[in-house]
Amino acid sequence: MVKMLWISIWLFYLSAPVTDLVSGGHSPGARLLGGLGLAAFVGWYLVLVFRTARQMPPRRVLFSLAVLSAEAMVLSLSLGREWLVLFVYVAISSGAALPARYARWTVLGTTALLAVTANAVPGGTAYLAGLLIPALMGGFAMVGVGAMIRTTIELREARATVAQLAANEERLRMARDLHDLLGHSLSLITLKSELAGRMLPGQPEAAAQQVADIEQVSRQALVDVREAVSGYRRPTLPGELAGARTALAAAGVLADLPRPPADDLPEAAESALAWSLREAVTNVVRHSGAKRCRVTLETRQTLDGPVLELTVTDDGASDGPSTPGNGLTGLTERLEALGGSLSAGRTGPRGFALTARVPLAPA
Repeated sequence: MVKMLWISIWLFYLSAPVTDLVSGGHSPGARLLGGLGLAAFVGWYLVLVFRTARQMPPRRVLFSLAVLSAEAMVLSLSLGREWLVLFVYVAISSGAALPARYARWTVLGTTALLAVTANAVPGGTAYLAGLLIPALMGGFAMVGVGAMIRTTIELREARATVAQLAANEERLRMARDLHDLLGHSLSLITLKSELAGRMLPGQPEAAAQQVADIEQVSRQALVDVREAVSGYRRPTLPGELAGARTALAAAGVLADLPRPPADDLPEAAESALAWSLREAVTNVVRHSGAKRCRVTLETRQTLDGPVLELTVTDDGASDGPSTPGNGLTGLTERLEALGGSLSAGRTGPRGFALTARVPLAPA
């Protein structure tokens, strides 16, 4: 529908041939043939422009353009200079429907055919100056628009491919980590279980020692798996910033977010700030009714050393008492464990601000 709307707007330039057809003093037969010719031209033009998204073969497009050019020439020579505007539509459709390597020549060829036809039509040279520039600019503009559309499609496909590759790489990393963590432990447990089974009932004390070893190996494997899962689940600032952008956009909140920080942040500090950002954005989306949300992330130098400060402000309503909930309480405890701090409160009749600070050096 949007494409049809834009095409319909440009069809208003056909008012000149339509006016000539109605009040140009032509015979009834010429009006009938001219109307049929104009309807055929417009119909063929619309089909050609609408089918560009279906990747028509260039040979078929060139044939269609040849038919449109022939119609424009016949109608201009038969009915007068008002019909020369049809060549502009031929140039635009060639730029829209053909690849750039063909369109750059067809636009020039259509413009040259326009000039030749205008010199053959009585009084056509007076219209030539007003039609050459639209034909050239319109045709080459459509070449640029087509190139931009193709580039956008390729970028979307590349983005989807990169996302798929990243997901596959993450699966491989998880499989590799789990194999490294559990492969040796499970193999050792299997061997010691078989050994303990062979020792029973003749050597119960040795079998009991093997069972104790199995318990120790199992406990260590459980610890390793928990550490690995904690690493997988650890939130990161780049990930939380991307999630915040999506959540705020879905809630209709205008977001002003900073660039992701460098990759050399301490894991504990980054994780604490990421949890703070998630909690703050969740409160903005669910409770504030804000229209704007601004997130800043900057490093400040204090007497105790460098501090990374995350601030989330919004312009939402702040009616009623401001009491910290479980989320803010948990964040405060998490930040204080790292030597940081959390402050949250109203900024005026409307608005709320949350500031989380963590030291970049170990406390």
